[in-house]
This record gives sequence, structure tokens and C-alpha cells, in this order.
Amino acid sequence: MNRIKEVLGEKEITQTWLAKELGKSYNMVNSYVQNRRQPSIEVLFQIAELINVDVQELLVSNKK
Repeated sequence: MNRIKEVLGEKEITQTWLAKELGKSYNMVNSYVQNRRQPSIEVLFQIAELINVDVQELLVSNKK
């Protein structure tokens, strides 16, 4: 699972903008945001760089 949706909301960044910057379709980015698909590590790092956050902020820990 990821926190892309939450972080985009906090930063007031649209999925459309992110898709354009990543060179991906809106549908692909939306599938990341809705946790239907998980981005590759490379894409996750690209997202973090584009929205100026540490990549760890985009991840949900699986440890309890």
C-alpha cells in the first residue's frame, strides 16, 4: 500500500499534473493513487522527487 493520495492532497497536487510530469497516463497514476497498482521503485522515487518529499512518506509500513 502507498500514501500517494494522502500526500498529493496535503500538497494540493493534482493527479493530472503528476501524470504529465511522470509521462504516464492519468489512468495509470489514478491506479497508483487508488492502490489498484503499485508503482515500481523507480517511479516511486520519481514521484517523491517531483512532489518534494522523502520516499518513505509515500509508503505505509507493514510492521505492527
